Amino acid sequence: MTHTDIKQRPCLYLDASSHNEEPSLPLRTSIALFLLSYCECKSFKLFLVLGKPGCSESKLPVSSDASAVQLQDLPPLVRGCRLPAALDETGGLCRAGLAVVLRHIINQTLEVDPSRNDVLALLGFKKTCLKACAEVSRWTRLCEVGIPSDVEEHLKNPACPLRQLPPSVLALERRLAEPVKVHNDDKIRRQKLQEQQRNKKNASRGGGGTLDAESESGQPPEACDGPELRAALAKLSVDAVPTLTTRENSEIRRVKTADLPPLQHVFAEGLFFTLTDVVLLPCVYLYLRSLRAHAASALRRLPHLLRWYSNVQEVPGVLRAAEVCGLALSIPQFPASSPSGPSEECNPVEQEEGQELTQPAFTGGPRPTMTKLEENGIDAVFAPHPCPAWTLPWDRLSGALNPAEGKMSDVRAVRKRQQLNNLVAMVTELARPRQTLVDFCSGTGHVGILLAHTFPDCQVILIENKEESLIRAQNRCSELGLKNINFIQANLDYFTGAFHIGVALHACGVATDMVMEHCIQAGAAFVISPCCYGFIQNAIKFTFPKSKKFQETLTYKEHMILCRFADQTAVQLPPDRRLIGKRCMGLVDLDRSWEAETHGFSVQVITMEPESCSPKNNMLVGRPPQGTGLEAPGKN
Repeated sequence: MTHTDIKQRPCLYLDASSHNEEPSLPLRTSIALFLLSYCECKSFKLFLVLGKPGCSESKLPVSSDASAVQLQDLPPLVRGCRLPAALDETGGLCRAGLAVVLRHIINQTLEVDPSRNDVLALLGFKKTCLKACAEVSRWTRLCEVGIPSDVEEHLKNPACPLRQLPPSVLALERRLAEPVKVHNDDKIRRQKLQEQQRNKKNASRGGGGTLDAESESGQPPEACDGPELRAALAKLSVDAVPTLTTRENSEIRRVKTADLPPLQHVFAEGLFFTLTDVVLLPCVYLYLRSLRAHAASALRRLPHLLRWYSNVQEVPGVLRAAEVCGLALSIPQFPASSPSGPSEECNPVEQEEGQELTQPAFTGGPRPTMTKLEENGIDAVFAPHPCPAWTLPWDRLSGALNPAEGKMSDVRAVRKRQQLNNLVAMVTELARPRQTLVDFCSGTGHVGILLAHTFPDCQVILIENKEESLIRAQNRCSELGLKNINFIQANLDYFTGAFHIGVALHACGVATDMVMEHCIQAGAAFVISPCCYGFIQNAIKFTFPKSKKFQETLTYKEHMILCRFADQTAVQLPPDRRLIGKRCMGLVDLDRSWEAETHGFSVQVITMEPESCSPKNNMLVGRPPQGTGLEAPGKN
């Protein structure tokens, strides 16, 4: 199949490969199809990517409006990304990864029909639902990666002895058991208290049980008709569900806020139906169906998940979309004896959506740690700058290439030009014709666009997870007429393409380590300027210190002390304080460079020229083992 005829319409590519013998779709594909149906989105030309030789379109359990395409026939930009992926009408901007693609589907729906408030609500508070990447947000990681992966793993062999529920499912159960904290929830909590008191009076008059007792059907109280659900459905404009408009009595109004009853989770992120619920529904549906068939007793350990599953089906449009996608949803039967809380196996979800990772508490300063390193023969080493006076011809460059033409102050624009001089100079030392250069965490493309202009014989890819930044970069490139540049909106994990040099200017925290890992795996050289050392901490793929010698010398907490004081290099600090910060920066980056050298790389830590161009003026310049990475690819 060729793609010369689809440039005028955005394309959506979904994985159609299956681990089972019978035709089926991966969970991430089912999630995307469910959202397309819920939004009634027709903006995309839909392609199902066949990963297995011999698989045909006729065997796929989908409607006829999707076309099949073989993996090898994908556009190169899409082939270098994990699916799902969406390619814009120009063929030059690819969005990859589940959360990024789902948010794009929502935005495309709203572009066609801005009146779809129900679709807009999926983006959540401040439109941040699942916006933070999975590497820094444990909530995104749980929903986008953990639960789909664990459910698919379970479905491969659902009849095996059930020793324990998947950790991700238990973590979600625990999250759903926690009280909801939302802005301005006082009114709903007072309505809940008034309703509780009214129910108690009715129960005492009729000789019935208390509010805490379960109903005869075994269903937990307020599972489907509490004030939380009524408030949630009222926001979705459900005419059949009355809202509580009666003002609370004076006794209720006098109750202190701290003494009001907590709100229960109605949906995954609180009271309102969001994109997170869309992601979870196909996963939970398949998982609960499997449990009913193979281990029905385990349902007693998931009372809050069952209640969530019931609530989601109350949302207008969900049952319709599910039916279109072949999801036979049904109201679950709550076990007669559910535990009062989640299983002890649950691990709390420690990260809220959009929140940054927090630092452990520190005591003391960096001197004892630096002394400990000195006693073991470890100190910061900075290689000399190979071309300190190198500069781009800024006075002859187009305004779209010059940061001074933007909204920066004159002083900041000068520093930005100096930073760009340093990175482009290092790439000039490394680059060869017909190579692929990748600007990771590209922002609006200050580095990548300059590279595309400076190296017209090379192909440049900008990778950034913020759509607004990439759109601005794409507009700048159109103004310049650059043809050797493409754009990918994705988290780093979703980029799998081959490249020769990776570049990143001020990659924050572990983003530096993520870029280094990508380059090492690809056998590519790298030029990276780290930033935000204080946000460095253990992540899924990285533990600190990284190198063997640092691990033998420092504890994790001692390394965190180095990271914290490496951020203290601002110009307003006393000179001796800045010197300590610079030394800590050098030690943290030395640890990084030593770990990279175990893979055969040659790495230097170099200070930008002039040093005043940035408080974070380190550069990590890495060259792969000889004979790999730097050769230009042959012609196709």
